[in-house]
Amino acid sequence: MSNNRNIYGRELVPCSIDPLTGFYRDGCCNVGAEDLGCHAICCRVTEEFLAFSKASGNDLSTPMPMYGFPGLRPGDQWCVCAGRWKEAFDAGHACPVVLEATSEAALEYVPRAVLEEFGIDSIEDSETHD
Repeated sequence: MSNNRNIYGRELVPCSIDPLTGFYRDGCCNVGAEDLGCHAICCRVTEEFLAFSKASGNDLSTPMPMYGFPGLRPGDQWCVCAGRWKEAFDAGHACPVVLEATSEAALEYVPRAVLEEFGIDSIEDSETHD
């Protein structure tokens, strides 16, 4: 795993501890060579995003206890694949992004200006975008 930075080149802050997220299940959207899906975008999932993801073949809402996955509910924060978030954006179903917790690796998929359009400043920020 490399020394990950956020989209502003600063230290990557945690995305979520409960539920515990990240490809490495360390609470951060760290990206490394093993993470072929590039789980780089820390987002606050919405019902619309979860439905889109499920319809696209990645069910994030159904619990899978055998993998320690509780299933996500609207309002949870999760490190999602940059490509999946981009697909949701292109289809009009993007959800808010916690910018300080989003890895700079996301910029290979989504321009920073687009991420900022959906950006929320902190984990406590309850702003949503329609």
